[in-house]
Amino acid sequence: MQDALPYEESPDILVVGAGPAGLAAAEVASATGLSVWVVDQKPSFGRKFLMAGKSGLNLTKAEPVARLIKAVEPPAGQIESALRAFDASAVQAWAEALGVPVFTGSSGRVFPKVMKASPLLRALLMRLEKQNVRMFNRWRWDGGLQNGLRFETPEGAVLVHPKATVFALGGASWARLGSDGKWSAHLPSTPFKPSNMGFEVNWSPFMKAHFGSAIKNVRLCVGDKSWRGEFVISPIGVEGGGIYEASTALREKMRESGAVLTLDLFPDIAQSKIEDRLSALRGKMSGASFLRKTLKLTGARAALVREIMGQAMPLNAALAPHLKALPLHLTKPMPIDQAISTAGGVPLVELDDTLMFRNHPGFFAAGEMLDWEAPTGGYLITTCLATGRLAGQSAALWVSANSDS
Repeated sequence: MQDALPYEESPDILVVGAGPAGLAAAEVASATGLSVWVVDQKPSFGRKFLMAGKSGLNLTKAEPVARLIKAVEPPAGQIESALRAFDASAVQAWAEALGVPVFTGSSGRVFPKVMKASPLLRALLMRLEKQNVRMFNRWRWDGGLQNGLRFETPEGAVLVHPKATVFALGGASWARLGSDGKWSAHLPSTPFKPSNMGFEVNWSPFMKAHFGSAIKNVRLCVGDKSWRGEFVISPIGVEGGGIYEASTALREKMRESGAVLTLDLFPDIAQSKIEDRLSALRGKMSGASFLRKTLKLTGARAALVREIMGQAMPLNAALAPHLKALPLHLTKPMPIDQAISTAGGVPLVELDDTLMFRNHPGFFAAGEMLDWEAPTGGYLITTCLATGRLAGQSAALWVSANSDS
């Protein structure tokens, strides 16, 4: 391995990782007047953030902070403190202050009016530039803590000796965007697991015509837990918001034989009402016509029922309980690199209330690299921003308190 040489200078605070958490940490730390650097291993900054906003950047969920906190698992004091200090209202005010107006959809989800992530990222990077934050790309952390942080850079291996360091290195999904989890070789870490991911299903050729179709307004049940939502039938399984919300419960139940997701295709209609409708005389109608006329059961929804029930599918009142509890057998989670986020990472017990490593004074961690998980819908980005800000504020306070030591 090439010897690393001390870099020409070192900052008061070094932020490693330029995703939402790292940039938030840099923003609040540099606002104190301390010198701050941000380094990232990729050629450009905020790559996963930009990908998250590709189909509409869901910044936060407009709901009370108690509900934001409840969405995060496992419960942790540091996460609660971070969210209380930077809740959904604060996220919206922050975006507006950056010149990016937001709006709240009917579901309570908050988006920039332009929908994209790029204007917000550009505005934040401009703010960091005005606050004299220095930015370095293509710097990969290669280990080292108390004796200097070693980086492989385009100019060769270097050592940096900041007064404090905030790690915001991400989880282990979407490695091509920078979240590869390789940092876990150098810091305390629990194994990574996929979160907010789809699941594979062994579809028969019959379902091919319905790949890409959305199944809307269903209740998804795992054990005694249930969620209202929708999902998409893909060539290898199922994915989408409803599946992501149930993914943690499904992952924990998953065994070699897979898991069962129970679907209520008519969550707003009582089973007795469905039985009444299916008791109508069928006459000479085909099965498809009968289901369309009595229940408006057509397209991908009808195909899903036929796929699961096969030849045993009755066309009378006996079908009603199956439509209210349709068992979809899942074989395994989709690969971790395709997951929206990950569980696992730095255990929160390794950190104090300020997100500083208990065994490494002056070193802090934030964002998805911490061992927590939350559903999509704005919770992920909000928690990354909130923990990033807490770590950045804590690092600045720590440097100020130790500046004479």
